[in-house]
Amino acid sequence: MKSTFLWGVATAANQCEGAWQEGGKGISTADILYDGTAGEYPENLKIYPERYYTYHTGNDFYHRYKEDIALMKEMGIKCFRMSIAWTRIYPKGIEDKPNEEGLAFYDRVFDELKKQGIEPLVTISHYEMPLYLVQAYGGWKHRCVIDHYVKYAKTILDRFHEKVNYWITFNEMNFISTIPFCAGGLLIRGKDNKEQDMFQGAHHQLVAHALVTAYSHGSYPDLKIGCMVCGTLAYAQTPNPQDALEQLECDRETYYYTDVFVRGRYPNYADSFLKKKQVVLQKQEGDDEILAKGKVDFLAFSYYFTRIAPINPDNDPDLTDNERMLGKLENPYLQRTQWGWVIDPVGFRLALNKFYDRYQIPLFVTENGLGARDVLCEDKRIHDDYRIDYLRQHIRELKKAVEIDGVDVMGYTSWSGIDLVSATTAQITKRYGHIYVDYDDQGNGTGNRFKKDSFAWYKRVIETNGEQL
Repeated sequence: MKSTFLWGVATAANQCEGAWQEGGKGISTADILYDGTAGEYPENLKIYPERYYTYHTGNDFYHRYKEDIALMKEMGIKCFRMSIAWTRIYPKGIEDKPNEEGLAFYDRVFDELKKQGIEPLVTISHYEMPLYLVQAYGGWKHRCVIDHYVKYAKTILDRFHEKVNYWITFNEMNFISTIPFCAGGLLIRGKDNKEQDMFQGAHHQLVAHALVTAYSHGSYPDLKIGCMVCGTLAYAQTPNPQDALEQLECDRETYYYTDVFVRGRYPNYADSFLKKKQVVLQKQEGDDEILAKGKVDFLAFSYYFTRIAPINPDNDPDLTDNERMLGKLENPYLQRTQWGWVIDPVGFRLALNKFYDRYQIPLFVTENGLGARDVLCEDKRIHDDYRIDYLRQHIRELKKAVEIDGVDVMGYTSWSGIDLVSATTAQITKRYGHIYVDYDDQGNGTGNRFKKDSFAWYKRVIETNGEQL
């Protein structure tokens, strides 16, 4: 691995910060999800006092960021992927002036990262947006949200460009067509054509991404800016040529987005792809020119699992969001996590090669990790050998992709470094970190931090630049 390789950990503001009503913060779409993306269509877009919302507490990073960053420094990480909460900067999304208290919080976080010698990688929008923009406009399906997002993004680029060199415009943008409320603030239950809102919202996000990328390139040319997808590529079910076509169609659900990020235009198959879904994109004059100016400097992606095509073999009209994400067909060659996600390290190498073969621009692996039910022992130790084994297998395949296959990878940030709220289940007990946080799913516990066995293991991996796994 290159000496400049950015080993790190990754988090998201809505999943870790807590302090949901402090510092002038507004209510976000994440704040009303009491059971994660499983509750994709929250009733009445409101908060119910009788329920406990894990997002409201997170892991309390807002109050304990210095402690957490010190632990990251001890772990030896070089890069901390985080996000800025839109609702801390523009509480409703429509304000003319930003919330200075929110900006000042991130100033303190970035200053602490600099003090500890850690490079921030900042996601501008990570599964969180002002709830008001959903209540007033229906989320990203309305074009006016582009302007509100661009205003927000310009505000933080202007404020933090001297402190943050690496930026990502959207987290896992392809999941607006998988978990549409979480990723796009879209309420589509019961509609005849869900795809129309999903892909119209995606178009608005792509335009917003391109406008912000062009602004960054023009105003701050030394910054590196990318966009991100969940790298959910697929296998064909059998050698049947028809199954190979199904695999191609499945992978296009991801390439549809990455082609625009990297090439600045919709792919050649876009018209037929959308026609099959009965989608008619509403574009404005000049949109294609905007997309052409929004090419990324690097392509970021998360990697957790692979799928078997077709995702929906029986054409079930009521496919759940979880089924849309994981697919309905099982791979008999792979083991699964406690939450049913397949474990496929070789698929990771394949994804790295497929993306790099297609685009030949630097890649950044911004999420990869294992959610598990960790146990805090009486001696305050956490023995997570299963996580070490998972990460070891994946990093081994990452090294093969770089050193054997010639893939250009800028960095790898494991999800999530420190326990936080799972986006899919809203559980903190679905733990991903190398650092244990003493909270349960009802907010009970001290919030104290404890190093898991994987903490020391990952520290050694970083110290040896991936040589000792």
